[in-house]
Amino acid sequence: MRRKLPSSASLLAFESAARHGNFARAAEELSLTEGAISRQIARLESLLSCKLFDRVGNRVKLNPVGVRYSHHVREMLERLERDTQYICGIHEGGQSLELAVLPTFSSRWLIPRLNGFRSLHPDITLNIAARSDPFILAGSGFDAAIHFEHPGWAGMNVSFLLEERLIPVCHPTLLTNEDIAQQLNGLPRIHRRQNPEAWHHYARQNGIVLDNPSQGDRYDLHEMAIAAAITGQGVALVPRMYVEKELQDGLLVAPWPESESLSKKFCLVKPTVSGINDQALEAFETWLQVEITSGTARIDNKNPY
Repeated sequence: MRRKLPSSASLLAFESAARHGNFARAAEELSLTEGAISRQIARLESLLSCKLFDRVGNRVKLNPVGVRYSHHVREMLERLERDTQYICGIHEGGQSLELAVLPTFSSRWLIPRLNGFRSLHPDITLNIAARSDPFILAGSGFDAAIHFEHPGWAGMNVSFLLEERLIPVCHPTLLTNEDIAQQLNGLPRIHRRQNPEAWHHYARQNGIVLDNPSQGDRYDLHEMAIAAAITGQGVALVPRMYVEKELQDGLLVAPWPESESLSKKFCLVKPTVSGINDQALEAFETWLQVEITSGTARIDNKNPY
């Protein structure tokens, strides 16, 4: 059965006229005549068997059907433009991967190490998007995701990568010669909004008295909490693997013990069915596992984060 699809010329004319609310402005934008815009929209309305604009004298206004259709058309054209630019950026014979990655893991752990991957696989382009919550991988446009273990990934191919452990860190100027455990109680505490009980659990596990474990500023991302700690705003409970470089450089100190129970497991989530980018994904997973199991904590000093 032949698909019932409007022409690109009709869609472009309609989207521009809908956005401007004016045929003349649409004609100017597309370097056409106002009559050409009117004819393209008339063809579109004929194909749809419905009106998209209400015409009152010489003026036009989107009707409710036109408003709804304009949203879909604009999203489709924007997506098509992005995809076109993306394809233009892939060199001949190259491959690409669309990855959804936890924001702080991406900026603090993954991206600083990608020079090693690119040196091994210069023909593979990585496109990385931040995703904080689990989602349905099928139909999302992503080839894989790096995320925490979660029931939302049921039915997917999930491979364990590594485990994060939290540790309190602060700027060295906040510390004195007093008892280190007592100082933790006196310092402003920085929280991650998604884990409001973390300081309660940490204090109980390590036998440290905190008068009000819930007190302090809250941030959505570990990245934000780390930035606050670096600028001396308090003590943050963050994964050690995200702050190794700051600890080495003396921007942060960690005189308190690492948590044994406050941890999460990172995993690589892949679809269960084969895809066109399987070969590139296999190369990325192999590199990722080698990078993790080698135990290296090095960061490319030429590309500090």
